[in-house]
Parts: sequence; structure tokens; C-alpha cells
Amino acid sequence: MKVLSVVGARPQFVKLAPVSHALTAAGHEHVIVHTGQHYDALMSDVFFADLQIPDPDIHLGVGSGSHGMQTGSMLSSLDGVLDEHRPDWVLVYGDTNSTIAGALAAVKMHIPVAHLEAGLRSFNRRMPEEHNRVMTDHAADLLLAPTQVAMQHLANEGLAHRSVLVGDVMTDVLLRVADAVRAEPLNIDIDGDYVVATIHRAENTDDVDRLGRIIDALKSLPVSALLLTHPRLAAKAAEAGISLEGGSLHATAPFAYPQMVAAVMHSRGVVTDSGGLQKEAYLLGVPCTTLRTETEWVETIDSGWNILDPDLTRVATVAVRDAPADGPRNAYGDGHAADAVVRTLEEHLHD
Repeated sequence: MKVLSVVGARPQFVKLAPVSHALTAAGHEHVIVHTGQHYDALMSDVFFADLQIPDPDIHLGVGSGSHGMQTGSMLSSLDGVLDEHRPDWVLVYGDTNSTIAGALAAVKMHIPVAHLEAGLRSFNRRMPEEHNRVMTDHAADLLLAPTQVAMQHLANEGLAHRSVLVGDVMTDVLLRVADAVRAEPLNIDIDGDYVVATIHRAENTDDVDRLGRIIDALKSLPVSALLLTHPRLAAKAAEAGISLEGGSLHATAPFAYPQMVAAVMHSRGVVTDSGGLQKEAYLLGVPCTTLRTETEWVETIDSGWNILDPDLTRVATVAVRDAPADGPRNAYGDGHAADAVVRTLEEHLHD
């Protein structure tokens, strides 16, 4: 079996790692295409090294740009790649422009598409990611869902016959990395308690007033706020003349994945708009405050480990809070989702 993975952004590299290892262990051919959507070394190259992913076979070098420019550039480049390799499956991950571009390019050429992390829904149509998820799910031939909630969303949209519950591959990675770094010394330049913060979504960075309020809230926290600064945030803050230093706020470049996991494990809390980090905090037993109106990972909310604060009125008081009395429930699988993905691709190869 020949599988071609299309990836381009940090969360996809994390998901790619266990799938790549599982495909290799099963003796399958795996072609990795990096679109270049995240082109900064700290958001891209370091993940391949730290997670022991083989170097991409093809790098499209798309870089930054508007959604239309990025997606169009990917589509034009992927045609030749798919025509050359003719895989049995094109595997796309998550909800980025790379996801929808990979799916559309493949279905136009009648190459089977599998969508990993299918069925997630925020029900916020203002999010570009929501459109990418929905369109990819309806275009794909096989939907690999991480949770029972995701399976229900797919059933509600008439897609149950294409859907398989495999678990969450990011859980596979997180559990392995957490075990590896648990006893390692923490290498951050902060004394005392702190929270880990990440901000990158357009709804939080593109509105100057809202971005300013978020940064002010982080500066006013009662403990240090370690801000892992996404390139988008750095650029938008610079354009708006907003300083990312001062008060409790300490900005730093994005961490390599193992260092990020270690930082979260030792923190008092997480403040974020990232879907992946919400779930990672939950799995590591760290309270999370999410600066969005909704989340795809509703299990983190239902369990009390995650709190939504879309209007920024609660973050100052809830960012540093006691953990719920009950430990986080394992709603995202047993750490062997990647093996389930490979088995499912094998079983549905000639459907």
C-alpha cells in the first residue's frame, strides 16, 4: 500500500509522526509532501527532527499569503506530485489550507482520500478552519474520526457510512513525549509559577483592539505568562505597535514539541486559542482557559478542565485556578490510534 501524506502546519506534523512510524512498521510505502504553509524553522523543521519523522519527500515551498493564494498555489503544485506518485491513498490531516488543498487535488484526479481528525465541528462559520473541515469531510472517501462526538457529527451530516472511529493520534504522540520528558529538568527562564500562553487565530490577532486586550490580560495575571509567540502574532503585534513584554508577560519563540510538553506539564495553567493545546493541557492534567466562543474539543469543557472566555472577562481570575477534583478522563483513545489508522486504510483499500 502506498500512502501520500499532505501536511503543512505544526499540528499536522505532530499528527504525522505516529502515522509515519506505524506505516513504516507495517511495511507500507509512505510519501510525505510538505506544502510549506508553515515555513519558519521553529514551526516546521524542528518538529520533523524532534518527533523523528523522515524528511519530506517533496517540499512545495508555498509560504505565506492569503487563504486563496495559499490554497491555489498548493493545488497547482499538487497536481504534478499526485500524477507522478499515484498513491493508493492521499491522507490529509486536520483543518488547514493544506488539508483542503490535498483533498481537492486528489478527488479531482480520482485518487482515494482519507481525512484524519474528521468530524470535528466548532459550528462557527467565521473560522476558516471550520470550512476546511466540513468541505474535506464531504469530499473524502474515508473519514477517520478521533472521538465518538466526531462520529455523531458525521452521522448527522449523512456521512456515517464513510466514518471509522480510530482515536486521536495526537494522544499517541503526547503520551510518548510526556513519558520521555517527565524527569527532565525544565529549561525556561522564569522563576516561580507561570502559565503557558499561545495566540494565533485570526479572530484574536487581526482585531487590534481585541489583540491589545488579550495582551493586557496576560500582562496582568498574578503569575508569569510564558507566551510562545507564533509568527502571525509577532507580525500582527508589531503592525499594531503592541508590545509583547511587560508586567507578567514573557514572550519567547515557539518551543520544540518536547519542550512545549514539559513547559505545560509544570505550569499552573494554559491560556490559548489553539485546539491542539486545549487537548494537550487536558491530557496532561493542566487547567486551560480558551479565548474563543467555542471549541471542537467539547470533552475538555464537559469535564471542567477547560473554560471558554470569549469576551476576556474571566481570564484574569480563572487562568490560574485549581484543577477539578476528578482527573481528566481519557476521551481521546489509548495511545494506539495510529495503528488503528493503518489497519483502517488497509481494510478499506479497495472499497
